[in-house]
Amino acid sequence: MSDLLSQLKAVTTVVVDSGDLGAIEQFRPVDATTNPSLLLNASQLDFARPMLKSAINYAKTHGSGSTAVLELACDKFAVDVGTAISKLVPGRVSTEVDARLSFDTEATVAKALQLVALYQQNGVSTDRILIKIASTWEGIQAARQLEQQGIQCNLTLLFHMAQARACAEAGAYLISPFVGRILDWYKANTKQEYHAENDPGVLSVRDIYHFYKEHGYPTVVMGASFRNTGEVLALAGCDRLTISPALLDELSKQNGTLDVKLVDGGAKTAKPPALTESEFRWQLNEDAMSTEKLAEGIRKFAIDQRKLEQVIAGQL
Repeated sequence: MSDLLSQLKAVTTVVVDSGDLGAIEQFRPVDATTNPSLLLNASQLDFARPMLKSAINYAKTHGSGSTAVLELACDKFAVDVGTAISKLVPGRVSTEVDARLSFDTEATVAKALQLVALYQQNGVSTDRILIKIASTWEGIQAARQLEQQGIQCNLTLLFHMAQARACAEAGAYLISPFVGRILDWYKANTKQEYHAENDPGVLSVRDIYHFYKEHGYPTVVMGASFRNTGEVLALAGCDRLTISPALLDELSKQNGTLDVKLVDGGAKTAKPPALTESEFRWQLNEDAMSTEKLAEGIRKFAIDQRKLEQVIAGQL
């Protein structure tokens, strides 16, 4: 009998949620995702120190003004880490736009184009990367523009069906609904304990998956932000799952028979009318969990982005 990770890889595309090259090489996923928090952690690892120094030198040569140099050094470091990851995975690497641009469509598009240009300088084509953007209304509209230019996107910090619908309607390539952060909110606010089958984060992703398949949306569903292996296994069969190295290690050591939970039954009904901006904002506003976790997620990514800038500024 094979381990659960091997069985999961047979029914779901497994993605490593890490900026650690060692972990990626160990688990050999199809894709890999990074974010400001993971890049901040990576900056402290031995493999990344030469990349950090190189990014700073690049920014000094190509940037003009202290603010621009610092911004360019951060972008270059993110892209160089992503480039190294791309050599270890056959699929795509997700690189995130600065969370502080989450409410500015045009600035998000401009930043995405800069990241793509830096990847191209490294010899990495656009079909190997995903631009990661927070699922605000402004971020989703930026993704719409980028997708129309052939730049595919990963819409992250997704907690609500309204976000999922708007992403699919914008033609986003992939969404990352956050399972564990939804669970965190419910545990803190209800003081209840949950198991895999009533975990509100798991149920949210299942609902989104079935909605997409029922209506024929091609947008990929990639569950993210897992707190335990039970959540992961409860979504076996999902298009993709991005999983931390620690949980991948646990799954690789567990034996048993995997129970596939999600199966694509094919499109059955016509797509509903597209959400308007006011409908999107109202539905999100009506859900305290989604509103709070989206805002919190953006703040936390922005904090870690600033910490990374401090690390780089200290070396400039």
